[in-house]
Amino acid sequence: LVPACSGARSVSGHPAGPYRAINSQEKLVAWLHPKVDTLDKMFEYAASRFPQRDCLGTREVLNEEDEPQPNGKVFKKVILGNYNWLSYEETYKAARCFGSGLAALGQRPQCNIAIFCETRAEWIVAAQACFMYNFPLVTLYVTLGPTAIAHGLNETGITHIITSKDLLQSRLKVPALLSLQYIIVVDTKPTSWPDIPRGIMVYNMDAVKEMGSKPDNLAVDRRQPEPSDIAVIMYTSGSTGIPKGVMISHGNIIAGITGMAERIPNLNETDTYIGYLPLAHVLELSAEMVCISHGCRIGYSSPQTLADQSTKIKKGSKGDTSVLKPTLMAAVPEIMDRIYKNVMTKVEKMSKLQKTLFVLAYNYKMEQISKGYSTHSSSPYCALVFKRVRALLGGNIRVLLSGGAPLSAATQRFMNICLCCPVGQGYGLTETCGAGTISEMWDYSTGRVGAPLVCSEITLKDWEEGCYYSTDKPNPRGEILIGGPNVTMGYYKNEAKNREDFFVDEHGQRWFCTGDIGEVHTDGCLKIIDRKKDLVKLQAGEYVSLGKVEAVLKNCPLVDNICAYANSDQSYVISFVVPNHKHLTALAEQLHVRGTWEEMCNNSQVEKEALRIITDAALSAKMERFEIPKKIRLSAEPWTPETGLVTDAFKLKRKELKTHYQEDIERMYGGK
Repeated sequence: LVPACSGARSVSGHPAGPYRAINSQEKLVAWLHPKVDTLDKMFEYAASRFPQRDCLGTREVLNEEDEPQPNGKVFKKVILGNYNWLSYEETYKAARCFGSGLAALGQRPQCNIAIFCETRAEWIVAAQACFMYNFPLVTLYVTLGPTAIAHGLNETGITHIITSKDLLQSRLKVPALLSLQYIIVVDTKPTSWPDIPRGIMVYNMDAVKEMGSKPDNLAVDRRQPEPSDIAVIMYTSGSTGIPKGVMISHGNIIAGITGMAERIPNLNETDTYIGYLPLAHVLELSAEMVCISHGCRIGYSSPQTLADQSTKIKKGSKGDTSVLKPTLMAAVPEIMDRIYKNVMTKVEKMSKLQKTLFVLAYNYKMEQISKGYSTHSSSPYCALVFKRVRALLGGNIRVLLSGGAPLSAATQRFMNICLCCPVGQGYGLTETCGAGTISEMWDYSTGRVGAPLVCSEITLKDWEEGCYYSTDKPNPRGEILIGGPNVTMGYYKNEAKNREDFFVDEHGQRWFCTGDIGEVHTDGCLKIIDRKKDLVKLQAGEYVSLGKVEAVLKNCPLVDNICAYANSDQSYVISFVVPNHKHLTALAEQLHVRGTWEEMCNNSQVEKEALRIITDAALSAKMERFEIPKKIRLSAEPWTPETGLVTDAFKLKRKELKTHYQEDIERMYGGK
């Protein structure tokens, strides 16, 4: 049998909970080391323990060139060299000087400062400087629209912003920023900035560090933060409306990373982590803080340079994973789905013998896992078959952390089998510092997100409208409430929402109401089964969970992404579908439909046949008749954060999708 996760149990004995991890039944854990209760102390601790070890690594750019594509577009390709490293001691000194320089430029303790920058070593140096000097750091996703960015920066009254040359030129609308006085650009090249309004000073990071390293400036007393002081105000791109700033204290992050670190087996200073997800996202920031607290090294990358096959890597040259050979990696399901589909496409093209060998090895290993053996305990023959798949991520990955959105069972199994490494699926929110639950590394069951971390507890609250109750059989169900020292201080300047979503219990502990519906299994592990906001009542009174419809239909090979939609005054569900390129092209060929990708997606015959395939998949997954989409619209455009139709974690933005497809909705419901 698959071993159950070491799990949790209800401390009250009641099926609603609260559920706590077996090893924190008496008390929730709030810090890794006694007295190390703020982020500056944590970094000081790491720098004194691992002074000479590599901390932050950046690849050298050897060459950039433009490569014309057959369709007339031009792609930028790069040739990158080795990683250059800053040691822990050097990183600490750089952060100290930068913080001192910001103070010399008039930045005051407990006054907000913003960082709007890609994931790179300078981000962490700047962040550590702000933590050290008690400047609350406002973070914003690079993919937020100009209005949302200006909203966040104006709401927090920013006078100083840390950004990059590219973003300053392409995404920041400086005239819209009301209080801005200083722009600090992290790139080393000094450039003239012709479009900057008068009265705003532009410095580059090195100049600020140099200013800060002057003995007079370094001698100025810095005001160290308290655990209750705000470390970060993180703007979430939320799937609805304008972004909200979540206030995260030093104590909150320390508690969150303590809980996460406990679930990563043998985490130590010999580990190498690859950083490429947005640092403005709680998953990446927490993961990197976990690594820094344990003396690991972090090598930086980007989704465009991750692997040898990535879009910006010149053919024949090496992607970042091949050079860095990381042991730890965080990934959003979207990236793993891409790897899975990539490999499966290659398998389809193999010779009959190769394909047979691959399938045999896959099934053998699947059987081993279902009997409870670890992913490493397979035959040398399997290791040989999957060696090339492992090489996609550098060959040394020992733990993959998945978060941000649900991971499909097929992709999770594929990762376990072909990458020969466990996938820890986690569940958390910006409002809980990304911490909530993480599955045990040897729990190979799919679709579960594990037991509560040692820093948090979980209660299920009955939700009558959706018919979810803690008394449900076989498992208690309800809205997930997360409590613990990792639950943040609330939303910035948004009292109404704070009263709605957060509360403090009679023991003085903070709780957050997630809006997600979960069920707790007998071993105390959680499974997310629904979301309150995704529930729509059809004309005849049936409730449809759009999230459930999407989760089921995403497993259909024809579907790369899907958004289900239903109007309460209608009797059926409709869907927008981003089809899989390979499968839809094959389908069009069968139907003798020729033309461009757009023409195939817009062809009514192809659409009709695609709907039939999706309906069959829904029926074989035992979906209710009223849940199955009656009409679909195939989208030739993939949904990316840049298009504004999904968040940075690739969650659907329903409101934006509805506006985008308004004409199609009217057509599908109007019978046209």
